[in-house]
Amino acid sequence: QVQLIESGGGSVQAGGSLRLSCTASGGSIMLNTMGWFRQAPGKEREYVAAINWSDDEINYADSVKGRFTMSRDNALNTVFLQMNSLKPEDTANYACAAGPSKIWYSGTYSHPTAYDTWGQGTQVTVSA
Repeated sequence: QVQLIESGGGSVQAGGSLRLSCTASGGSIMLNTMGWFRQAPGKEREYVAAINWSDDEINYADSVKGRFTMSRDNALNTVFLQMNSLKPEDTANYACAAGPSKIWYSGTYSHPTAYDTWGQGTQVTVSA
């Protein structure tokens, strides 16, 4: 069974950058749609970005578009989230998720329920 482990979170000042990684073990994520979600205290889980299995399509939430970049390295079984120009409102626990490839084509990749495997998350704190 695939397990996902995130890393790279931390505390930065507004305007700073962080790069999150999500590495899979116990199986390959090569054919999976991968997503990043975040959840702040007292708020619902929020979609951040998703990438399809072939790495040729990436989608971003409007709130992060132009600032965040998602990528994947199938040889490393890892997906990344480069976060630039961070804002205090980006503060949250960031988790990656793996779902079947079909969720990309069905357009459900922004819905948490479309994913079947989740990491524990990594905390990102942005101070003003």
